[in-house]
Formats: sequence, structure tokens, C-alpha cells
Amino acid sequence: MARKFLYLVACMVILVLAGAFIYQVYGDELMEVAFVPDSEFTAQEVLETNVYADPEMWLARPELVKRNPALWLPEGYVDPEPGLQPSERAAVFFVHPTSFLKKDLWNAPLDDTESQARARIFLRGQASAFNAIGDVWAPRYRQATLGAFLTEKPEGQQALDAAYQDVLAAFDYFVSAVPDDQPIILAGHSQGSLHLTNLLKDRVAGTPLANRIVAAYVVGWPVSVDTDIPEMGLAVCEAPDQTGCILSWESYAEPAEYSRIVDVYDRTIGFNGLPRKDSKILCSNPINGDTDSIAPASANLGTLVPNDDLSEASLIVGAVPARCDDRGFLLIGDPPELGPYALPGNNYHVYDYSLFWTNIRADARRRMAAFPVR
Repeated sequence: MARKFLYLVACMVILVLAGAFIYQVYGDELMEVAFVPDSEFTAQEVLETNVYADPEMWLARPELVKRNPALWLPEGYVDPEPGLQPSERAAVFFVHPTSFLKKDLWNAPLDDTESQARARIFLRGQASAFNAIGDVWAPRYRQATLGAFLTEKPEGQQALDAAYQDVLAAFDYFVSAVPDDQPIILAGHSQGSLHLTNLLKDRVAGTPLANRIVAAYVVGWPVSVDTDIPEMGLAVCEAPDQTGCILSWESYAEPAEYSRIVDVYDRTIGFNGLPRKDSKILCSNPINGDTDSIAPASANLGTLVPNDDLSEASLIVGAVPARCDDRGFLLIGDPPELGPYALPGNNYHVYDYSLFWTNIRADARRRMAAFPVR
């Protein structure tokens, strides 16, 4: 059922990477022909025990100082507050979004250079928001290919399940490798956030580990307040200094057109076994750090505006406001000029992090400051 929603998310990413014009002219059928593998699903080899002990299995990890994309900062940026001391820092587990587009395999090989390069770009604009308050760990994993999200074939769900097993293996090693009293932040985007929702349900809910979670940033993925949150082990972040809680948002300029997403969302089943239909989608306001609120553009501390090849970005203060609408989507006012990757329907999915990069950075710092000393 998650795959049904991923169908639409995949279309969004395709629009970004393949071009909105092609999609608008030829539609879903061309996308399926172009991206859905026509081979049978082949079960992946089980990763060797403790394979994630190898630093090469991580795109970002504390030891990877010279080639760690999560350490990136915009040119000229200086934090308004000093960095935290090593003993005060969190361990950040970040799961990157889909970056594998090929149709010859259902899951990305770990040595696929093209998808790994895209993943590093994502980490620069997303995981970097947390590098002031924590050491980022971002695993390489055999993600489901984009075409897996465009089909009703059982192979699509098998590919997702296989990718999730890698994420679980990486997380289990991550927990064993960091000090057992170190605070933890979970974060991801799109496919990465889908895996985080399941990870929270399977590894955090009802365990002592829940007491170590500062916050979980499940961004770019719809989370049902009624049918998902109760099974995920953490509460909703309702206040900017709250800890042990979940944030999630999906960004749209106005007028927002998200009816197709809602149609699919309403046909899915939540983690508690009940239909998600008409249930509220969690809408965190990343400017205010609460839920269902309104924030003016003047409160936006900095939006990342990338250059054409995504190699660098500049920070613009006061670029967009943010308010949650009644259905649970985050509205950012008139469409901002951030580059060519805004999607039809005024969908700013690709920019969920960069729209509020400095506020997310401040949000994580504030929650770390409020986290109980252990």
C-alpha cells in the first residue's frame, strides 16, 4: 500500500529528473515504459554480518571528514551560535531519497556511481541542516529503483522491502556503534522517510531507544496523525522545544493542487490497520517548530537557492512563509524562484528541506538544548 503512494512520489521525482514537459505530453504510460524494469525480481544477497562496520558503506559518517557531503555549508555561512562540544552532540541517522533511475534492476547496486552521486547532492542540501548539532550517519543502501513505484507488479513491493532490510541493518549497526547514552536524531526525505516510518514502528516504538530520540524529521512523506503516529513510538512535535517527537511536512506553493496525492492516500491502510481515508496528515511548520500554524516570510531564517547544476547554493532570508492547511499540507504562498525543479500543481517536494534550511538547523539546535541531560 505504501507503494501506491510512492507511485505519485515517483512521478514527482521523474518530473524533476526527466522533465515536466515529457510527463505532461505522454503521461503515466510513458513513465512506466521508460522506468519500470521488465525483468523478474531477483532477491538480493543478504549483506554480510556487520557489513556497515565498513566506513565505505556510508555516504556520511563521522570518520569521513574529507568526502562527507553532510558537512557542506553554503559559501560564507557562519552559524550564529558556536558548535556543540563533542560530548553534547547527537548522532544523526539520515536516509536519503530515491536516486536510482535505471530500469535494468529493481534495486540499486551499491557501486552504481550515478545514483551515488545524486545521493550525495541530496545529502548536501538536506542532511547538512543537522551538522551543527550532530554527527551525521547516512548509509548507502540498495534502494528501490524509481520504476518500482510506477507499477502494481509485486516486484515493486519486493524491491521496497529489500531496500528496507538494508536500512534496518544500517540502523542496527549505527545504534551499536554510537555511545549508549548519546541522543539520536532521525531524519530522511521521500523514500528515505518511508523507510523511517517503518523503522520507528519496528525499532523504536515500545523500546528504551525511544527515550534517546530527540526528534524524527520524516519529511516529504504523508504521516497519518490518527492511524500511523500511535504505532510509531513518538508523539507529534506540537511545540518548538518539545523532544521525543515527530515532524513531517509536504511543501506546496499556492494555488496548491494535491488532489491526486489525497486520492491515493485515502485508499491506503495505516499502521494500526485502519483506513487512512479522511485522517489528518501531520503538518509540522518548520519555521515555527509546531503544528498547524502560520508563519510569515519574515520569520524564515534562510532558504537555500541552488545554482543550475546544484553544486552550490546561496541563502535567502525571508523567501517564503509557511502555513498548514486543513488537509495537512504546508503552503508557502506564491511560487518562489528556486530553479527548474518545482513540480506541476505547485509541488515543491524537491525543496522540502532547502525552503527552510536555516530554520531546520535552528529547530534541531533548540530541541537538543531542551533534551534532558543523561
